[in-house]
Amino acid sequence: MWRCVGMRWDGGAPLLRWEGGRVSRLAYGQDIGFRALGERGCVGARGNPCAAGAGVSGRSTGGRCAECARLERAHSVAADTIADDPRTYRVYLAWFGVGMIKVGITAEARGPARLLEQGAVAFCWLGRGPLMAARRTEELLRHALKVPDRIPYARKREVRHALPGADVRAREIEALYRSAVGLPGWAETLEPVEFAAYDHGDAFRLDGLPALSGTVAELVDGGTVAGRLCAAAGPDLHLLAADGRCLALDTRLLSGWELAPAPADAPVTVPVLRSSVGEQGGLF
Repeated sequence: MWRCVGMRWDGGAPLLRWEGGRVSRLAYGQDIGFRALGERGCVGARGNPCAAGAGVSGRSTGGRCAECARLERAHSVAADTIADDPRTYRVYLAWFGVGMIKVGITAEARGPARLLEQGAVAFCWLGRGPLMAARRTEELLRHALKVPDRIPYARKREVRHALPGADVRAREIEALYRSAVGLPGWAETLEPVEFAAYDHGDAFRLDGLPALSGTVAELVDGGTVAGRLCAAAGPDLHLLAADGRCLALDTRLLSGWELAPAPADAPVTVPVLRSSVGEQGGLF
């Protein structure tokens, strides 16, 4: 039994992380099967175990108790709690589907890691500079062009199974880039970056992805998840189950669980939320 602490992208490939520092690199076409055991525990904060040894709801994508979630976010750039970070930041536009583009910032040293983690199918850089200049430019785009800074994961999953080609993705993101760089009011210390479209279609293996049948809602004690890995994007694994369904598994639901091996052709026995484009129904 191994205790999962989440998923990350490394060198453009997904891998699962385990307590103690072990990792499992995932490969498309690979058979995956596991069974959850016991109760889900808090994964702690900032590399430290949860002092209270608290339990966590099976449906929580954070995987942390309230106190550890507060500590984890206490020095978060996303929470605007760091104003004097000396690192260089980049402003980006991330494309997830037709008409579905968001603006965000990331530390330049991280490269495209943040875009992979969010499941951005395509993206481009807008500018680079100090943190607060990047923040002001992000706000400018949100208000002037009505570009959101967040898109729900459920919406990303639904459109991921029927995407237009890379050329369409590039054209749509370039059009917004041209509008963005033409706006007055950019922070003076933010240096514009020349347009170039980057695409993660191959890294995510999204071409030919079967229609989404459902999304794993939570793990439960004794519940099994199994199937063949056909795609991955952001925190999601897309598995082709033995019964023919294509199921999305948000790996954030795995953190804090003890997992034991299960046959790859085992039936999926955890709650699954039925999905279809534009709507979500009850449990299977």
